Amino acid sequence: MFDYLGVLVAVILGLSLTHLLRGLSKLIQQRRTVKPYWVHVVWTINILIYVLAIWWGMFWWTKLQVWTIEEFFYIALYCIVLFMLASMLYPPESPHDLDCEEYFFANKSWFFGIQLAAWLLICLVGLGSANRRVHGVLCLAWLASTIAYLTFTSLEKIVVQ
Repeated sequence: MFDYLGVLVAVILGLSLTHLLRGLSKLIQQRRTVKPYWVHVVWTINILIYVLAIWWGMFWWTKLQVWTIEEFFYIALYCIVLFMLASMLYPPESPHDLDCEEYFFANKSWFFGIQLAAWLLICLVGLGSANRRVHGVLCLAWLASTIAYLTFTSLEKIVVQ
């Protein structure tokens, strides 16, 4: 069963990575006309790391012999949310005069609103605040918490059956 789910997960997470990397690439290629925003770039890095960590963590699910429909939908939904987060950071077709700060704040309600329970406090503060400094702290807090989680958690013990 995991092979079947693994294909779906790989496609969705692969699309997430593609969207984020394509967005970063366009920021570099169109650097003369695009107005980058450091908070937006750090959120891009945060979601990139998160997608890769989830993809790596999925390896441990291969040991699970029996799958329920709830587990299937949970993992599929989790991957879909990650794709949605990636898509909230960059438009599908990036205009040459993209203002990343403006785009980020235009989508912040969706970006923070669709996230799951992990990092709920960061999401709630981000959802409710329009303060640029607060958003600077939030993206750094997310990065620090993700790195801490990856450093201090043994993913293989999460699903060992």
